[in-house]
Amino acid sequence: MFTERKISKKLIIILTVLLTFTVSGSLFAQRTGSVGSASGSTAGLAETYQMTFREVAASTLPVVVEVNVVNIVETQSFPDAFEFFFGNNPNQREQESKPREFRQQGLGSGVIVQTESDNVYILTNHHVVNGADEIKITLTDGREYEATLVGSDPRLDLALVVIKTKENIPVAVLGDSDDLFVGDWVFAVGNPMGFASTFTAGVVSAVGRETANFSNNISFTDYIQTDAAINPGNSGGALVNIRGEVIGINSWIATQSGGSNGLGFSIPINNAKNAIADFIKSGSVEYGWLGVNVRDISDESKVAMKLEGVDGAFINDVFIASPADNGGLMAGDYITKVGTKVVKNRNDLVKVIGNLSPDLWTAFELYRDGEKQTVSLKLGRRDDKKNIAEDGSIDVWPGMTVVEATDEVRESLNLETNKGNVIVANVVKGSPAEASGLRPGDIVLRVDNKRIKSMGDFYMRLNSSESNEVMIRIYRGTREAIIGIVKE
Repeated sequence: MFTERKISKKLIIILTVLLTFTVSGSLFAQRTGSVGSASGSTAGLAETYQMTFREVAASTLPVVVEVNVVNIVETQSFPDAFEFFFGNNPNQREQESKPREFRQQGLGSGVIVQTESDNVYILTNHHVVNGADEIKITLTDGREYEATLVGSDPRLDLALVVIKTKENIPVAVLGDSDDLFVGDWVFAVGNPMGFASTFTAGVVSAVGRETANFSNNISFTDYIQTDAAINPGNSGGALVNIRGEVIGINSWIATQSGGSNGLGFSIPINNAKNAIADFIKSGSVEYGWLGVNVRDISDESKVAMKLEGVDGAFINDVFIASPADNGGLMAGDYITKVGTKVVKNRNDLVKVIGNLSPDLWTAFELYRDGEKQTVSLKLGRRDDKKNIAEDGSIDVWPGMTVVEATDEVRESLNLETNKGNVIVANVVKGSPAEASGLRPGDIVLRVDNKRIKSMGDFYMRLNSSESNEVMIRIYRGTREAIIGIVKE
């Protein structure tokens, strides 16, 4: 009976779908004079798609521009060897050896996102305009304008430029990239390889892709993956949905040939909306700052911390006097949620915090000593140099990474003893842990004279200390020693 019901439901769904296509095809067939014809139904359905695609192209092509950039580079020029050794004009040789300017040209795309008085703002990629001495914007109708850089950010790989004009300029409609699903129709619009106003179709292949960006900084964005053809020159152009709304800024492709392999990646437009306002306001993106070093922990460590099967980000260190320190977060806390955003891993936490506004009061759901808690605090403004001294040291507590003493860890640290269950894996330069003399490979035996059996024990004892000084008994080489670590 259960099987028959399942089959009946499947038949109903199939028949409904077939009826829908048939009716749709018949309606369009009537318009083309092909009533009752199978080929007419198919043609009608195809024309529906075609007309929709035409409408999307017509509305989005005018708001995507060509971005031409010039980088002026000085090069040393020398005469050829014959002239150098046998020439009779030393003044000419001297002139030829002077530095000369070389103009490096680049090409990308941009999206007109906002107008304000005579200012027309165009969003593109950071890597398109980075270091540019000249920027020229060309609209689809051929109008050209000189542009100036408003602001740029390598972490988001976004930049905003502005042109000045009193002329009528079309502006893109920005959609909601959170309302995007795998399989949705999307269109890539840009200027690939210099072919202006190119429009390609595809689907969303994946969302939430994580990958390295174009700098050594941490990336504060994830990506929409699409098989719509994207090629060099598309960078900074629009990824558009079936309603003609911009839902992404095309950024890069994964390719071995240099051309499109159906692996294009776009920055979600929701990640760019706040950046546009920040660029106009101050020329740079303002990031929320928590003040912690975080990491992902192994399954063995999760068991030791009573976190089996729980996803989140583990606080390794807390910056002294940071929002986290002032708000009550501690090393050893395991964050699972920030506001309404679920945190799955370290990268999630970094992106969520970075995309929140500074000075925002935020609730953190976390586990501490195996118990679920909520801590609310006020975020600060991120400044990468704020907590780093001139000698490269970092003012954090405790400034050490401890891990469960698995066989793999003992082997990687070349430890022959089976003594102890918690090992120091890393020590931060200039931190209290380094100042106290702790080293990678030290085996933690006791904290404040309490035996340490696991990572959970270590952080519980570290955080429960009633004074700023914690006594740690370690085993190093063939000896035990007691080290005092002080939180200043």
